[in-house]
Amino acid sequence: MSYLLEGRDAPWEVVIGLEVHAQVISQSKLFSGASATYGGEPNTHVSLVDAGFPGMLPVINRECVAQAVRTGLGLNARINLESRFDRKNYFYADLPTGYQISQFAQPIVGSGVIEIELADGSTREIGITRLHLEQDAGKSLHDQHQTQSFIDLNRAGVGLMEIVSEPDMRSPEEAGAYVRKLRTILRYLGTCDGNMEEGSMRADVNVSVRHSGEPFRTRCEIKNVNSVRYVMQAIEAEARRQVQVWEAGGTVDQETRLFDPARGETRSLRSKEDAHDYRYFPDPDLLPLVIDEGWVADLKAGLPELPDAKRSRFVSEYGIPRYDAGVLVAEQATADFYETVAAGGDPRLAANWVTGDLFAALNRTGRTIADSPVSAQAMRELLGLMVDQTINGRIAKDVFEEMVETGEPPAAIVERRGLRQVTDTGAIDAAVEAVLAANADKLAEYRSGKDKLFGFFVGQVMKGMGGKGNPALVNEALRQRLARSP
Repeated sequence: MSYLLEGRDAPWEVVIGLEVHAQVISQSKLFSGASATYGGEPNTHVSLVDAGFPGMLPVINRECVAQAVRTGLGLNARINLESRFDRKNYFYADLPTGYQISQFAQPIVGSGVIEIELADGSTREIGITRLHLEQDAGKSLHDQHQTQSFIDLNRAGVGLMEIVSEPDMRSPEEAGAYVRKLRTILRYLGTCDGNMEEGSMRADVNVSVRHSGEPFRTRCEIKNVNSVRYVMQAIEAEARRQVQVWEAGGTVDQETRLFDPARGETRSLRSKEDAHDYRYFPDPDLLPLVIDEGWVADLKAGLPELPDAKRSRFVSEYGIPRYDAGVLVAEQATADFYETVAAGGDPRLAANWVTGDLFAALNRTGRTIADSPVSAQAMRELLGLMVDQTINGRIAKDVFEEMVETGEPPAAIVERRGLRQVTDTGAIDAAVEAVLAANADKLAEYRSGKDKLFGFFVGQVMKGMGGKGNPALVNEALRQRLARSP
């Protein structure tokens, strides 16, 4: 879906490509045995290799390689059985060696594809150019001292996967959908936790604009954007800036920029480097990385069911709408929760309750599905009480709210509060007669043709029975009674 910005003579199309840096889930770093765990006191997860001491030799971490291959397989991408590590030379205070070990000409993963779904239900395929492995840099801390900056090397040497897309996106919405989908796939695979707030997943956003049918114009890169919302806002701001530059007769310079969310604008950081500026050359301390086709096949066989396949299965196996299935599989924990609730019961009812009442309760209490105040087993038991007509839907909502507050099992709440549904037709008939007698004027209006008052009578009967009447039996009793003459 194209996102067009208004122009003086013709609308402008936005062209977007993303470079997503995803921290590899592994116990140790890419080329050393130091811990790759997030946090810790500054400079406590650092080996001599990470600190750039002379004579220290890097040793490749097999698990990081496996994680990159798993990710490539999850992206329907080509796995390159031979790849190579290069040195990317540049200076940062938190890059002790003065270079980053990365992959340039021969990455471990080649072209792939991700399918995204947009709000209107349409889908698009976004091409993946490559995935390569590289080291992360350390972290500069500028807020610890008035005149000095501190360096924390805990993150230095941690394995990163840089996942580069084709410039296939044409709107902030598409870019947001792409990042969310990529994060979901990585989490399902267990290769990156996708925590953008902690920096374990971040995006460099490449933006350019053009008139329809034109070749690509100059792009700018917005560095280190750390939320889906900011990715979308940065694209909007940068695209509008570029349109203003072009329409004023200026030229957009290729450069690296930063996004300021407080001001809603991008600011120039530095002129954009090209590959030759980094003086790439093969790392002399590392042999080419050669992996076995059989090993790749074993990794593929061990992959979990991924989001697209799970959504298709939910639609076919449980008979729920595609949209609901998409919501449920967005996080693996939510999909697992739903399957427990749906097991042996009514899958559609389960989908409605998980995406409706449960999600609302989680939002209200500030919790996630992982620490839900109501367990999947307890919710399944609650829905079971509805299916066997022990309670009706209105009572079930009251019980659920008490479960959220107390954690008490649903059956215990029902028994303690005497909430069992009334199915005694004699009691229901008596309640119907009482309501009709108390509302003779409404009964006369109904008989004169105001059929919509039927709902009023149902509500009054249910109210008179404390909400415990069986709705189907109440409706049937009313129909029979109203069909008879006064």
